[in-house]
Amino acid sequence: MSLFGLIISGRLPQSDFVAVDATKLLINVPDLESVNYLVVFLTGVSPLPVGTAAAIYFSWPDANAAPTWQYLGHINNNKPSAIFKIAQLKKSHELEAQHNGMVFGTQEISHIAQIGVSLEPELTVSQQTPAVSTANDNKQFGQRMLENFFNYASSFGVSARDIPPASNETFVPFSVVQNWYTSFQRRMEQNPNFWKY
Repeated sequence: MSLFGLIISGRLPQSDFVAVDATKLLINVPDLESVNYLVVFLTGVSPLPVGTAAAIYFSWPDANAAPTWQYLGHINNNKPSAIFKIAQLKKSHELEAQHNGMVFGTQEISHIAQIGVSLEPELTVSQQTPAVSTANDNKQFGQRMLENFFNYASSFGVSARDIPPASNETFVPFSVVQNWYTSFQRRMEQNPNFWKY
């Protein structure tokens, strides 16, 4: 029996992780399109080695590229299970490839989502930032910046009759700023990292 298990709501638990090397394991997870959360846990067969944690990674399949791994978080002997949100990570080809892109070695193109587990020093794992947090931080920054710009630009709004006839300034209709604001918000909801490309 494996050290690790995987639970997806409405399915039987999976524990068929396959060793890639001495500290890395993978599991294929088919039909993940409608799944937003998953749980990875220690099965209790034996504890993790002292001073280590299991870093959990997610890879959404891309038909044109080898897997891109997104760090989800970790579990350890003191925290033997965790729920991970994957809804925002399913389009990894649209998200920024992180420094851990080749964490499970060189791999061929996969057509099935995968979960990777990497046994790493606890200190190293505790310093990593989960991909979902990064996406949420980017989304929050984008929204705050957008609101700030919108408020700033709208504070200079004047009616057409108040524009001096001999002005050298260029005036943009306020409706253009409002449309941009609405469009930017919609795109941030769909993919918090769209602005990086």
